[in-house]
Formats: sequence, C-alpha cells, structure tokens
Amino acid sequence: MGNKIPTKNVESDPVIQFTGDDAVQSRDKIQVRSIDGRFTKFRVIGGWLLFILFFGTSWINWNGHQAVLWDIPNRQFNIFSITLWPQDLVLLSMLLVICAFGLFAVTMFAGRIWCGYTCPQSVWSWIFIWIEKKVEGERNARIKLDKQPFSMKKLGLRLVKHSLWIAVGLATAITFIGYFTPVRDLVLDLVTFNLDSGTLLWIAFFTVMTYLNAGWLREQVCIYMCPYARFQAVMFDKDTLIVSYDEKRGENRGPRKKKADPKELGLGDCVDCSLCVQVCPVGIDIRDGLQYECISCAKCIEACDSVMDKVGYERGLISYTSEHQLEGNDWKLFRPRFIGYIALLLAMMAGLLFALLTLIPVDLEVDRGRGANLFRENFRGDIENSYNIRVMNKSQQDQVYTLTASGFDELSIVGNTTIELKSGEISQVPISVIVPASKLNSRSEPIFFQVQAASDEAIHAESESRFMGPRKRQ
Repeated sequence: MGNKIPTKNVESDPVIQFTGDDAVQSRDKIQVRSIDGRFTKFRVIGGWLLFILFFGTSWINWNGHQAVLWDIPNRQFNIFSITLWPQDLVLLSMLLVICAFGLFAVTMFAGRIWCGYTCPQSVWSWIFIWIEKKVEGERNARIKLDKQPFSMKKLGLRLVKHSLWIAVGLATAITFIGYFTPVRDLVLDLVTFNLDSGTLLWIAFFTVMTYLNAGWLREQVCIYMCPYARFQAVMFDKDTLIVSYDEKRGENRGPRKKKADPKELGLGDCVDCSLCVQVCPVGIDIRDGLQYECISCAKCIEACDSVMDKVGYERGLISYTSEHQLEGNDWKLFRPRFIGYIALLLAMMAGLLFALLTLIPVDLEVDRGRGANLFRENFRGDIENSYNIRVMNKSQQDQVYTLTASGFDELSIVGNTTIELKSGEISQVPISVIVPASKLNSRSEPIFFQVQAASDEAIHAESESRFMGPRKRQ
C-alpha cells in the first residue's frame, strides 16, 4: 500500500452493529467529545454567518417589502430589488447549476469540506450537540447518564434538553416558512393563535424534521440519506486535500511514557489514545483509512495535534493532505480539471450577473386580433389591423406606461395608450393601428410596439408583430 491513502470496507463501520442474519441494524449512539482548535474557530465563524444569513435575511425590509420572499400564491419571487416571475425561472435554474459546479470545485479542492463547515445539517447538528453538552455535561457524563436507571434528575435533564431542541426546531421552521409568507405577519398570527391549518401544519412538519435530523439522526443523514456522500469520490483526484492519517509515521501504535523513545519500543508516533475517534461526529476511526462517511470537519486533526503537543511530537500525524503528498510529491493546486471547474464557474456567474443587471422589469406581448379578416379598410381607404396588447409590471413599484408603435412613416393608434399598473399587475388592452394604404409596400410588413415607463427611461420593452394589408395590384 505504501503511503497511499488507504480505503476502508463499509461493513467494518464501528457505528453499525449487525445482529442475527444481518437483516436488522442497531445503531450505537455517538457521544461526541468536545475539542477546540483553529478549525473549530473557522467552523464557528461559518456557523454564525449561516445563522445570521438564515435568521436575519427574512426580517430585512427593502423598498417597503420583505427583502427575500418567495410569494408562491402571487407567483413572484422578490430578492431585494429584483422580482422574478415564472418566465424568469431559467435564472433560478442557472443559480442552481452554479451552486452545483461550486460544490464540484470545492470538493475537488478539499473533499467534503462543505459538509464539515457550512452544510446546514452539520451546523444544526453541532448546535444540538452544544445544547446537549451544556445540559448533560461532557462526553463521559453523557455516557454515564445514558447508563443510569430512571430518576427525576435524569428526567429533568432530558426534558430541558429536548425542550431546547424543539425550541431551535420551531425557530428554524418559522424562519423557513417566513421566506414563503411575510414573516412578520406569520409571527403575529402565531402568537395570536390566528394561523390557518395549512401553515400550522408546515411549521409543525419542519419543527419535527429539524428536531429529528439534528437531534436524533445526525450522522445517519450524512451517511445514508445525503447523495453527496455517494458520488463525491468521482470528483477526487490525487491532489484533493483530504483528512488523512500518516500511516508510515504513526504505526505501530501503542501507549508509552512521555519521555520514552518510541523507536526503541518499536512504536510510531500514534499513542493509540482513540481521542480522534471520540471527537468524530460520524464515529469513524480515520486511522483505518479514507472512508466516505468522513465529512472533513478536522475534529480528529485538532484532537491529534493536542496529543502530539502533550507528548512533544511534531503535529500533522492527522492532517489535510493529498495522496501525492503522502507519496512524497509536491501538491498541485492548478490542474486541468480544477481550472476547468473554476473557469466554467466564473463564466456562469458572470452570465447570471449580466442577466440580472439587464433584467427588464416590464413584459410586453402582442397578439393579432382573432377576427375573421386579417385587416379591414375604413371609409377613408386606410388599412386597419387589430391587436391585443398584454403588459405586465414586473417591477416592485406601481408604474404608468405609454404605448407607442413604429414601422411606418404614418400610423395612428386607436385605443388606450396610457396603461397604469400596480406592482405585479397584468393588463390586456385591445387597440387598432391604422396605416394609410399608400404607405404599404407589401401585403405583410413588420410593426413594432413599445411601452415606456414614465418613472424611468430604462424601463421599456419592445415587441414585433405583423401588419397585414391587401395584395398590391400589378
């Protein structure tokens, strides 16, 4: 095997125990030991940023409305100054594709680092673990409490813990629903017991799911439910940074006195303290090799470094490293596939930004009249065509639009050319366009309709149609 990162058979996972004919799986509860270090500080910062973004954004007002609101009943999606409509959903699809490629690039760079630092499942699980520690004590105290028989003290501690878990789940559910219905009205209706049954059901659902996922299932979501764990290896290469154990340096494992020479004892640097296993949120032993369950949270790195400091050994027995580095080669950041991911990601981000900046907040559609005749000739001999003009105000303010037409030296519009629309309102206006017969050069010619907002010259739209006339006599 040399210095290559070894892999581990899933069936030897210490978290899962099989009984009988292997048809039933029993899960040992993982009690995570606390450990502090530089990577934990990064995780705390990332967690706070995610919490502020999630819980704070829904309460921001912007131009008189909620800054981010997915108003499904009205089929509009407000994102600060931008309002997206069903016909703009291609932009949301672009955003999802960008997020996917961003995840691919991050995974190729440093494995499942997204899972370990900023994935909501991991962040909420860490919050629930922190609550558990504050209520029931550290790892050994929690294990001891689990083994104790029923008592009022145990019942009290469990009630406090689960009540706090449910409180966090409820806050999460209310905030999440608050992105789909005005959050201020939602909270007011909740405290006044005026919520409709549908909204109340959704709040209960997301409260329970948060409570179960972060409080009970935890690593099971990452291992068995998240598809990312299954296909991540496809994006790895030999320069991907992965949490790895230096087997050559660490073996053979074994305890020793602090001042003892490990070489004389035939031992490596690993003192076999199992601290790396105790701090692991998914319950694996990183010393067994690369495992798909690993979420690259670096807890084992911090635990091992703390032990190395105590025994006076060099840090880095467990570290973020690559297969090439373990083989003694240099680490390469810029490799073709990684550069391709970054280039494609930047191009798509630039395209999305351009599309958002040039998004026109008014929509204009023109349909020809559905009469039996394509045109009609009035008493003066002029040619008249009928159209149905559909204008949609996609901005966040009420607007007054002026309708014009062009394409001929002389034309006139019969009908309402001033259209007043509230934000999100749609209006259909029937009009007729009259063109002198002498100005027609063919039976069918292009005609252009424009709408212009009175409040802003940049808010305008144009649509092309056809103007029909009689066949020219030879």
